[in-house]
Amino acid sequence: MKESQSLVRTLKQCLKAHGLTYRDIAQQLALSESSIKRTFAEETFSMRRLEQICGLLDMSIYDLAKLNRSAEDEVKNVLTHDQEQALAHDERLFIGFHLAINGWTLEEILEFYDWGESEAIGMLVRLDRLGLIELLPENRIKLSTSNVIHWRKNGPVRRRYEPQVRDEFLRASFAEKDAMMIFETVELSVASTTLISRKMEQLVREINELADLDSTLPISRKESWGMVLAMRPWVFSLAKKFQL
Repeated sequence: MKESQSLVRTLKQCLKAHGLTYRDIAQQLALSESSIKRTFAEETFSMRRLEQICGLLDMSIYDLAKLNRSAEDEVKNVLTHDQEQALAHDERLFIGFHLAINGWTLEEILEFYDWGESEAIGMLVRLDRLGLIELLPENRIKLSTSNVIHWRKNGPVRRRYEPQVRDEFLRASFAEKDAMMIFETVELSVASTTLISRKMEQLVREINELADLDSTLPISRKESWGMVLAMRPWVFSLAKKFQL
């Protein structure tokens, strides 16, 4: 879908959410309803007209573009079941996709991984066939997904790799430079846990935005990091031991 078509689609969704019809827009802008319908059908928006319609929604063109980008990313950051199944079935394919979403080139993959050139290209061809990347001339890699993937809960990838990841990650001492682990047990109200959940969701969004920005940097300027944000109702087993 062209960017202009995607933007108009998002605008229509915003109008529907606000309960605004073409007739409402026409009345607000002192235009005929037929001209508004034609503008949307032909997607012939001038910047001024687009700005006026966004104004009816109490938003700017920038806000609309940001909403549109978020909607597109939401589609791109969730893989199909078959795509996840393929990554769960083949460890090298999974690692290859991880490298691709983090901006690695074929040359960098060959420099740091024990793969022959034909093997690495074959892996990229499989990712291309799965619709996860587009393999361009000279073996350049173009992502067909978001840089940040939301793996399906209880999906193939999480079932295959999550136990190993969780065990390896939490087994560490977190004594390395810049490493941090904070663990607190507190008693909170429902209102407080709701507020904390929202703050955690906002932090995850900020982390993903930074990862998206840094994806274009050369690997020499990046380092792989692991992060866990977790919260659940929990009582230490030792405390339960002495409960009535």
